[in-house]
Amino acid sequence: MSKNELSHIDASGNVNMVDVSEKKSTAREAIASGRVEFPSEVFNTLADQDFLGKKGSIIQTAIIAGVQAVKRTSELIPLCHQINLSKVHIEIEPANNALEILCKVKCTERTGVEMEALTGVSISALTIYDMCKALSHDILITNIELKQKTGGKNDYRS
Repeated sequence: MSKNELSHIDASGNVNMVDVSEKKSTAREAIASGRVEFPSEVFNTLADQDFLGKKGSIIQTAIIAGVQAVKRTSELIPLCHQINLSKVHIEIEPANNALEILCKVKCTERTGVEMEALTGVSISALTIYDMCKALSHDILITNIELKQKTGGKNDYRS
């Protein structure tokens, strides 16, 4: 397969789960990030309340949801492999009328953890939106991206 071919589509155009049986297990790590942006008055209200809502801690709930999502990525994204995770770490920090999310995932496997890291960020962001939507629907989930991955054939850093 060349660099310009889709790995999940076979020669006939059918979906294809990549065969990783011949790959070596290596230490792999991925880091993804994203932002949840608020109108300034909403962000100030949340900050004044230490990001605690009627449903509890917005940040801690989003972290737990993100970790759960990382562990279920193969159930959510049809062609992802089930992998044994070594570490999931999610940080959520307030900055400039936003909550910035960083998700770091590690494993020693035959395939990487990029999708797991991106899923952790996405579900953390959606959980924040869910917990804050009563204050405003003008909340934006933005900039979800892979920051870096190591292990396997190709390393990546944005």
